[in-house]
Amino acid sequence: MTQASTAPLPPQPMSLAHWAQLILLGMLWGGSFFFARVAVQEIPPLVLVLFRVFIAALALQLYLAARRISLMPAIRRAPTFLLLATMNNIIPFSLMFLGQTELGAGLASVINATTPFWTILVAAVLTADERISAPKLAGVILGIAGTAVMIGPGLLAGLGGPAWAKLALLGTALSYAFAFIVARRLKSVPPAVTATGQLTASSLLMIPIVLFVHGPNGLFSASPTAWASVFGLALLATALAYILYFRLVAEAGATNTSLVTLIVPVSALLLGSLFLGERLELFEFAGMALIGLGLITIDGRLLRRMTA
Repeated sequence: MTQASTAPLPPQPMSLAHWAQLILLGMLWGGSFFFARVAVQEIPPLVLVLFRVFIAALALQLYLAARRISLMPAIRRAPTFLLLATMNNIIPFSLMFLGQTELGAGLASVINATTPFWTILVAAVLTADERISAPKLAGVILGIAGTAVMIGPGLLAGLGGPAWAKLALLGTALSYAFAFIVARRLKSVPPAVTATGQLTASSLLMIPIVLFVHGPNGLFSASPTAWASVFGLALLATALAYILYFRLVAEAGATNTSLVTLIVPVSALLLGSLFLGERLELFEFAGMALIGLGLITIDGRLLRRMTA
């Protein structure tokens, strides 16, 4: 009898169900811009981050309790969850806010859209089962180019910012890339438990940071409209979104899940057009087409049929 191989199994190819979940995740995270746009007018950014992760963590704690799902798998892996919270929430959120004090949203979106590129490189170095493929690399480059085209004049407006601000936003993308790899180590943990563990750890880390920076006074003095946006941000764009995120990382792999950062700008733009009456320009449609072509290239199914 030959001994069974213990080599790690590569992630399964993206199924149509995985693509549907990825698009839904992109829509949820794209919608976070709407909620944040309203809430940040009255709530300081770091306080908003705390409210976002704390309310989401509380909601998921209640969900686990109602379903009688134990949080012990997360508690037993507390150091990993603290690392994940740091890499996936604390560092990228902080660097993003810092960079956006000097740079336009357009350039920030493009730099954030490079996350799949960095994830491919990091995964190739740190994992044995997620290797660089030519179609995936070509698709990611098309997606990043599409994001740049879609942003259009908004990108040009932010190009003149200081180098440190651009490095801060690059650090955001790199932090997310490493977070995808950390999340892979939790494949055996149910996605709802992983999401709850990460957001609980993020809350524990953010509380002393916010109290040190802002103090306890005036933290809750916001209008009902701002609080409605906070709850939308926490429950839809965070609690539900992270359950989808960790399910995709476990089933489809880190690099495939990182493609969501290409979908988020498209989602935000379309939602703005549908609900805020924002007009779509021709260059924005062109950028969306490039991003779509990039995702089709990565998926490969249509191209294989055309060349069969």
